[in-house]
Amino acid sequence: MKIKLDDTKPIFLQIKEMLEDSIISNTLKEGDRVPSTNELAAHYKINPATAAKGINELVAEEILYKRRGVGMFVAENARNILLEKHQANFYEEYIRPLKQAAQKLDIDKDELLKMLQREDS
Repeated sequence: MKIKLDDTKPIFLQIKEMLEDSIISNTLKEGDRVPSTNELAAHYKINPATAAKGINELVAEEILYKRRGVGMFVAENARNILLEKHQANFYEEYIRPLKQAAQKLDIDKDELLKMLQREDS
């Protein structure tokens, strides 16, 4: 679960997205313990409050849950919740702009589908 933090977006969001990606890719599974805020802070050399903010957002979204004195864990059905969320965002972030760009270029639906199905070599 190593990423390189950068200046493109707030660090707490990068921590949150890293954990989400780990859950989606099954690196972290239901019931797995996630790194603590202190572990994340030490590893990435960030303030523990910053790491906590990313983790707490996932707790609020019921992706993670706390076990007092033990740590944070991946909630049951977390992967499915994240997949649904990301699939809904996928249309808005990728498909809608793709369709708009195709329309500007006079690419019809059939040609666009052919392009999507084309194998990259």
